[in-house]
Amino acid sequence: MRRPEILAPVGDEESLAAALAAGADAVYLGLDEGLNARARATNFPLARLGEVADRVHRAGARLYLTMNTLVFQAELGWVERVLREVAAAGVDALIVQDPAVCLLARAVAPTLELHASTQMTLSSAEGMALARSLGISRVVLPRELSVKEIAALAAATELELEVFVHGALCMSWSGQCLTSEAWGGRSANRGQCAQSCRLPYELVVDGATRPLGDVQYLLSPLDLAGMRAVPELVKIGVSSLKIEGRLKGPAYVAAAVTSYRRWLDHLAAGQITAGAAQASRDLGRMAVTYSRGFGDGFFAGSDHQDLVEGRFPKHRGALLGRVVEVSGSAVRVTAQARSASVAPAVGGGAATGAVSSPLPALGGGADARGLPMVAPEPAPGVGVGFDGGRPEQEEPGGRLFAVERTPDGWWLRFGRPGPDLRRVRPGDRAWMTSDPRVEEEARALVREGTEGRLAAQLTVRGAEGAPLQASLRHGALEVTGEGPPLQPAAGAGLDAAVLREKLGALGGTPFHLAGLEVELPPGLHVPVSALKALRRELVAALEARLLAGARHAVVDGPAAIAPGPLTAWSPPAAPVLIPLVRTAEQLEAVIAVGLDRVELDWMELVGLQAAVDRARAAGLHITLATVRVQKPGEEAWDLRLARLKPDAVLVRHWGALVHFAGRPDRPEVHGDFSLNVTNALTGRHLLGLGADTVTAAHDLDAAQLGALLDALPPERVTVTVHHHIPTFHTEHCVYAHTLSTGRDFRSCGRPCERHRVALRDPKGLEHPVVVDVGCRNTVFHAAAQAAVGEVPGLLRRGVRRLRVELVWETGPQAEQVLRTWQGVIRGNLGRADALRRLGVHEQFGVSAGTMEVVRGG
Repeated sequence: MRRPEILAPVGDEESLAAALAAGADAVYLGLDEGLNARARATNFPLARLGEVADRVHRAGARLYLTMNTLVFQAELGWVERVLREVAAAGVDALIVQDPAVCLLARAVAPTLELHASTQMTLSSAEGMALARSLGISRVVLPRELSVKEIAALAAATELELEVFVHGALCMSWSGQCLTSEAWGGRSANRGQCAQSCRLPYELVVDGATRPLGDVQYLLSPLDLAGMRAVPELVKIGVSSLKIEGRLKGPAYVAAAVTSYRRWLDHLAAGQITAGAAQASRDLGRMAVTYSRGFGDGFFAGSDHQDLVEGRFPKHRGALLGRVVEVSGSAVRVTAQARSASVAPAVGGGAATGAVSSPLPALGGGADARGLPMVAPEPAPGVGVGFDGGRPEQEEPGGRLFAVERTPDGWWLRFGRPGPDLRRVRPGDRAWMTSDPRVEEEARALVREGTEGRLAAQLTVRGAEGAPLQASLRHGALEVTGEGPPLQPAAGAGLDAAVLREKLGALGGTPFHLAGLEVELPPGLHVPVSALKALRRELVAALEARLLAGARHAVVDGPAAIAPGPLTAWSPPAAPVLIPLVRTAEQLEAVIAVGLDRVELDWMELVGLQAAVDRARAAGLHITLATVRVQKPGEEAWDLRLARLKPDAVLVRHWGALVHFAGRPDRPEVHGDFSLNVTNALTGRHLLGLGADTVTAAHDLDAAQLGALLDALPPERVTVTVHHHIPTFHTEHCVYAHTLSTGRDFRSCGRPCERHRVALRDPKGLEHPVVVDVGCRNTVFHAAAQAAVGEVPGLLRRGVRRLRVELVWETGPQAEQVLRTWQGVIRGNLGRADALRRLGVHEQFGVSAGTMEVVRGG
């Protein structure tokens, strides 16, 4: 059974030193120049990448570079130049979101390893097949997959699998979050996540506010601590255990790497009980470096009660207990059973409690839901914060001056000046927010350095009168050297002990002597100075081979990427309005307006047959939308759509493209926005794989869209000109979490079939939450956006497919929107009149300056 690598996040020099010192098998980092999904990290300049790669390789680790953002058309030439420098610098692999980067990398540096970022949203076996076509060798799996689903994928593909085991969870499926762009003008697909999931929201049920007490952060998940899943992941054979956190500090990185290494060591040695006890202590150490509370994430499947606690959006640390008394500059805290997740579910589920044994089996029932965590004992210098359920305010807290143990907890004493303890009340939670002891552990590891990590084998040969010959080997790399002729010794001569001490003393180098083979007759010698000189020669040569071997050959000349043949498809002779509807009432509006085609995006399949029958009876060209994400075991959904015999399918995930494009009874295949087409290389690749059209990604502004249309056949590009942007697309169900005590679809009672839920943001906008057939939620923007002013230019460029998407609009509202857009496309309704009819009220939303916001249903 292969031991997986531990992959550490690196956001700056200090974290790099901590990761390597803690023994990470690999590190991942981004460039200052961009193209990485953590643009707010300090990152590393391209000019120093070769130096960083050498440092990583000397420490016996691998270096992965994140180029995991979307690429605009105008950037393709620059990306190619960056890739050439990256390959020459000695990066081991790229972590990639945009297929264009894969295609360029294959063209300019064929030996450069490619890993599909979790931003690529590859979650099905059919999607894995598309990854292989791009030359990808490893897939970073979405964090929404259970251990069971990961096992199914492992059985269905030869690709390596990388799994997040620790750190922050995104509320939305990675690569499918448009919230930052919609609400903050910053694209998460371009590395500018604004963390809108960490904002407070009010719950609106059927138009009325539903009070939830101090639970406000309905989209802010607990952090992942996947200790319980690690044994199963090892059995499955995943290649890499990934730690999130390029925005975290060196203490966080060192604690996480050390903890997961120890756990793997214990598992390999069969020391399960001792390892589990150590893991509980390590969870506490990791919590004080950064934690919003720990949980299993999705490893045991979807649990809509435990993923989100909802009381705070930021670092809390390790729970100490509850405040009992405040006296002057001291606070008495009573300890309580401390697990990683401590709050009761919003929907009324059982509180997470103590567990009877360390690290119980994953999914082990009610007593196993809280990860057991042993927090470090409070001591002077430790940071403590008090949580009264008001995280939006500055919460009192500070470093301890003294600690006094009590029978059931501690007196925590602060110095003067200290925190304002007048704001601390009995019942408030006390958290250990920092621990200088854990921080010193990280500094001590860095001081120890990373020398001697690489095992080397030394072989010595020779005969009297012939030069001393020596070879030094690390893995497949071997170098040889010669010393002076061997002469008869006056004493004992060269033996294994002397050679080990003088020739094999590798201290201060990347290597350590793992073995010595001596093939010398007894009684021979050379001067000690010659042995030392030969040692330096061998080490320098082996190190040079090591570093040179990581660099990739770069192909001369411009990247040559031959586009595949396109499918035979007849575009509309004239521009067409394509309505996407989600209700029967909206479908009737399409028929009433007299349109000839419709896209049906039924979030549940029960009424889809009736909608297809109604559209077919009205003579409409019918397109059915797939779900946005498909996991193992959900293949029947695509089969169900195929059985309805649509004229076309709107594919929203990579697997659906592979599935429908390869069917013998193939319908038209239209790629949706969620395939993230922002450049012609990606667009042409998807068209070559069987898509008849692609939809321009929502990340594009008007100029970027124009550049895309200039580089692709414009008739094969759909442009969404009116829609409520789908902000979050999440595995977590807000309906089940807030309106039910159920943990999944089997026990939630399906409140989504009886209620409509919206989330009211701090600006007062109410964003609809819609549930799909997989119980996934999409949070749509409260306001629709309309690109009325862009339509004439789009038509001049040759665009033929203009989409209008509806969410909760009533029949009359839908009819008004569609008639207005009919007039715009026909050219008999001006911009001002159209915007007035649509109800424009402010300049806000995606791609500011190109889209106006209008009120919708």
